[in-house]
Amino acid sequence: MILHLDQNFKPLPGKEIAFEHFMFSGGEPHIKIHADFDRTTPVSVTQRLNSFNDLGLLCLATDALQRMGAKLDTLVIPYFPAARQDRVMIPGEPLSVKVYADIINTLNFKKVIVFDAHSEVTPALLNNCEVVTNHHFIQQVITKIAKEVILISPDGGALKKIYKVSEFLGGIDVVECSKSRDVKTGKLTGFKVYENDLHGKACLIVDDICDGGGTFMGLAKELKNKNADSLYLAVSHGIFSKGFEELNKNFENIFTTNSFKTFDGQEVIQIDLKELL
Repeated sequence: MILHLDQNFKPLPGKEIAFEHFMFSGGEPHIKIHADFDRTTPVSVTQRLNSFNDLGLLCLATDALQRMGAKLDTLVIPYFPAARQDRVMIPGEPLSVKVYADIINTLNFKKVIVFDAHSEVTPALLNNCEVVTNHHFIQQVITKIAKEVILISPDGGALKKIYKVSEFLGGIDVVECSKSRDVKTGKLTGFKVYENDLHGKACLIVDDICDGGGTFMGLAKELKNKNADSLYLAVSHGIFSKGFEELNKNFENIFTTNSFKTFDGQEVIQIDLKELL
């Protein structure tokens, strides 16, 4: 049995549990799960956690299921909230990823599936966590590009994962890059590509998250300065808080999954997670 809390996001197959949910006038989420489902079959839950209200709905749904005698099995939350806040950079900040993990741990699912975790901190904090890598996602991206590419690591944080992607794909060349970020302002500077000449090769930047896109636009300029040909961007979790206009000036195609939201326009090529989990 599956409870898809976001009806626009159904990454797991199976018979669905019906429910209704709404928001009280005071701002509290509420849910009513229909009782006509097999209580002897374990229940999996899927949810995109893009806000505390989404987390609240998950907590309420889990409580309702437990009160109905349901057996909880798997929780699928592909984009783990606050995964980038996995260390305290300046005094006065919370360790946000731990706050989310602590709450989810109280729900007592047998397994929690996360797609392409930002760092090793999330699975370390999350009980019974199973991380699905981005390997098959990037494999599909390269198939859609339909030409030989080299993989671009945007910074040191992505480097370990991108070499694993390269190994999975048979040893595609990897080019390392770096940048500097002011932890107080978030401003990005000092983009570097550690290759003297890219000799007109097509380049695929691979990363886990695209928020505003500043990292990738800064790198695009430097890659062109090193004689790169066509540029492509593949991010597992596409937030795209500043839209696509500027990104599309730099990249032939942008690829993402539906882990964070579903995009209806033509600005991005989206691969459904039900093909990857």
